[in-house]
Amino acid sequence: MNVFGIGLPELAVIAAIGLLVFGPRRLPELGRTLGKTLRGFQSASSEFEKEFRTAIASSESMIASEASPSPAELSDGVQPGSAPAESAEQAASSDATQA
Repeated sequence: MNVFGIGLPELAVIAAIGLLVFGPRRLPELGRTLGKTLRGFQSASSEFEKEFRTAIASSESMIASEASPSPAELSDGVQPGSAPAESAEQAASSDATQA
């Protein structure tokens, strides 16, 4: 058994010192208080982890939606991140006007 890097012999020594310092009447009360504190810390930690995972998933989905082309871009033949190509008619008319 290894709790917080402390083995069973060390836990026994700590419990014996606690029994001597606080006495047999007060030790169960301190144990309950410590248990409630650790439970609250575990609950807060899991809540934080849940929020963190939700934020990561949200940002990943937002990035994925920005990287994928929209249906309008796909129908126009425009590649994501590139400028639309000129049609042959537009190129011919711009050449004629420049000459």
